Amino acid sequence: MGLLYMGKSQSHIDIDSINFEQQREHVNNLLEQRSKRFGEFDHSLRQKTGVFGIFKRKKDMQKSIDILREIVLTDNDIFLETKKLLDIKENESDRKENLASAYDEQISGYMHTITKLQAENEKLRNQINDLESKQRNRHQTILLLVIIILALSFTLYLRMKPHKPKNLTQE
Repeated sequence: MGLLYMGKSQSHIDIDSINFEQQREHVNNLLEQRSKRFGEFDHSLRQKTGVFGIFKRKKDMQKSIDILREIVLTDNDIFLETKKLLDIKENESDRKENLASAYDEQISGYMHTITKLQAENEKLRNQINDLESKQRNRHQTILLLVIIILALSFTLYLRMKPHKPKNLTQE
């Protein structure tokens, strides 16, 4: 489940990165358009088509105003698209922060589980050692009882065995 979760998050981050790059490219294109229009505006300000090229005509001034209006509209688009770009970046940062938090929770859970299993393992090892110790004590007790029983049996056997008198005549 953790790998599946990580895979989904990774693809979501990749999509956000692609969206961010596309948005950044769009903003850069708008900036290039603005720069180009500003060059056109500068050129239109210097352009004088009036009498002998000395005076500006109303048409020249209107052309400069129209170019300036396009620059302002492009600036507005740049602001809006830059805000979208920042929102994408902020969402990506929030998502990464949430993902990091989720991973921290998972790691904490894993660490807790590992600690719990280690304690259980230690408890079981102690129980095994206790059982082995008790079994050794039982074996020693049984062995001691067998030796005592054999010794008593041998002693009883020797006492119950009829004694033969020693012959004195064989001398």
